[in-house]
Amino acid sequence: MQEDSSHSPSYTVPCDDFVHVVEFSPFSSGTPASLLAYGGNQYMVVGTCLFQEEDVEVEGVEFNVLRAFHHELRVDALAWSPESRLDRMPTIRTMARLLQADRTKKQNKKPTVTQITTHYNHGMQKSISERTARASGGLVWDLDGNESATFRLQSPGISVCWHPKEVFKLMVAEKKGTIRFYDMVTQQAILSLESELLMSADWCLTNTIKVGGVSGSDWLIWDITRSSYPQEKRPAHIDKARLFRWSRANENLFATTGCPGKINTQLIIHHLGHPQPVAIGSVTVGSGLSWHRTLPLCVVGGDRKLCFWMTEM
Repeated sequence: MQEDSSHSPSYTVPCDDFVHVVEFSPFSSGTPASLLAYGGNQYMVVGTCLFQEEDVEVEGVEFNVLRAFHHELRVDALAWSPESRLDRMPTIRTMARLLQADRTKKQNKKPTVTQITTHYNHGMQKSISERTARASGGLVWDLDGNESATFRLQSPGISVCWHPKEVFKLMVAEKKGTIRFYDMVTQQAILSLESELLMSADWCLTNTIKVGGVSGSDWLIWDITRSSYPQEKRPAHIDKARLFRWSRANENLFATTGCPGKINTQLIIHHLGHPQPVAIGSVTVGSGLSWHRTLPLCVVGGDRKLCFWMTEM
């Protein structure tokens, strides 16, 4: 369990308001720059990021706002459509839906999901596959807005993941500690993983057999070919852990955040080959966590800024 000996971010980008969620696009934008979106209270911003590691003419980071959206409610989740590209922007239409889940406390009653708003142009979705579906909790829709599948959950859904190499499979993690994989053709559960209460889970994009998550103050790693229980479990945060995200550039690299404290949120970058953290950071009331598509670089939202940490592979 790590003490908070924080390192400063490698780069920062100022924002006009507090950032609740931030997400790099995992798909190529068609240009050297990466697409990035962030949102907070009644707003969402879509922009491009280019780092000095990608272009020697850039000093630090170059961030350009493409579009700002305004809403009546807070933005709590973002995910990118694979169709979102900059090299064919005039001809492409992408779609975003911001969803608000009404999680009832009554037993044996499914949560309902209400559509808040829809946007066209540079788009995000709560969770999207390479093909035609998006998901939130236990409900799945096609891109025309028609509900295509319903999965009954035993507790609140806390993470939903598609995998670009397993486009007909959906991973749903529940707060009680169960992670299920569903076959979208038969709409049946085909595999389940178990743990204690979960706060977050993620499916490794560079290795389909790896799943990671956080429970209590620990991070957990599953190998789905070996057991339904975690193969590795280590303490990470002094207080409870909040988020787990795999690097998109290295299958052994991942990051976790702690639950926000009175002032700061702790970020820890881990490597499965090293017993000690690769890096520890701290963000003022930080929220959200995402990795760059090709660089070993992650971002956390904060109080009127985005904080980026670059690390070694």
